[in-house]
Parts: sequence; structure tokens; C-alpha cells
Amino acid sequence: MQLIFASSNKNKIKEISAILPSQIQLLGLTDVGITEEIPEPGTTIRENSFLKAKFVLEFIKEKNVSVFADDSGLEVEALNGAPGVYSARYAGVPKNDEANNKKLLEELKNKTSRKARFITIITLIHNNETFYFEGEITGTIAYEPRGKNGFGYDPLFIPTGYRSTFAEMSAETKNTISHRALAVQKLAVFLESRVRK
Repeated sequence: MQLIFASSNKNKIKEISAILPSQIQLLGLTDVGITEEIPEPGTTIRENSFLKAKFVLEFIKEKNVSVFADDSGLEVEALNGAPGVYSARYAGVPKNDEANNKKLLEELKNKTSRKARFITIITLIHNNETFYFEGEITGTIAYEPRGKNGFGYDPLFIPTGYRSTFAEMSAETKNTISHRALAVQKLAVFLESRVRK
């Protein structure tokens, strides 16, 4: 079974391929001829995830193809859920991880609560049906960036039960507990049941 992932990030594709059933061949955007950045005009993480999957499906114009997309966001309690759906471009366009982290720390300067959660929503369009898979991890925001691994808000996010930020963890550790990994594991279980049929 071929499955198209609405991403051109080779590391992300490799990471997800390792979790999915071995019978599934995972293709990225460049494999199907999409080189442009997919628009994300949605007002929620779920909506953006769906719009990305739909964009790919409409681009390739094939009916018997399965496509999935993911969208993630960091929601900070003291900021009423911000940056949320705007996580990637929190400090403006073009997206810049360092600028986003700097802005987040600035916004939290006078706040007492550092509670936050990371959320990923995967949209799978399979046999003309739409399915959603969600992963979530709670934690806190550090007072300064720590660690060199990962991307995005990883240098600031400390998962509940850990002392390290995502950026201080090995890729193996992060990829077993992260919001994205949890959502992908649910997708894998679903696909495993479909592939067996």
C-alpha cells in the first residue's frame, strides 16, 4: 500500500516510516511532484491538517490514493492557548524558530504559570473517508532555551515527568513520547488493521 505524507521533510518522513507497518510505502511531497509550500489558512490545528491533506489529494487527481497530513501547535495556558495554530509563524513571516522562541519568552516574562501542551492532529483521507488521530503531551516552558537537538519550540518545552527540554533529549527518546509520535502510533494501528483486510 502506498501512502502519501503531506511533507517534504526527509527526516520526518524517515521517522514516521519507522513507526508505520512495513507493508506501507511512504511517499513525500517531492515524490508526487509537489514542490510548493502548502497553504495553511485554517483557524485551528485540525482544520489546517485537513486542508493540507485535501490539497495533496486534489493536486494528484487520483481516486485510489491515501493521503495524510499533520499539523502541530504549542498551547500555553498563561497566554490563553497561544501561539496555538500560529505556532510556526508566531513572530511573523517567514517562520523562524529562534524568533518564535524569543517572542514566547518575552510574552511569558511577567506570568507565573509556565504550563503548556503540545498537540498534533493527523488527518488521513483513505478510500474517500476522513479520519483524525490526535497526540498530546503536557509540560512547562523553560526560562531560557536549552539543548541543540530538535526544532521549533523544542529548546523551551519540558515534558511532564522530565527535567530535560525536547532539545536536550536524544531523537529516540523524544520520538517515543512526543505529541507527533503518539498521533503517528494511532495512525499506524489504524493502518495495520486496514492492511490486514
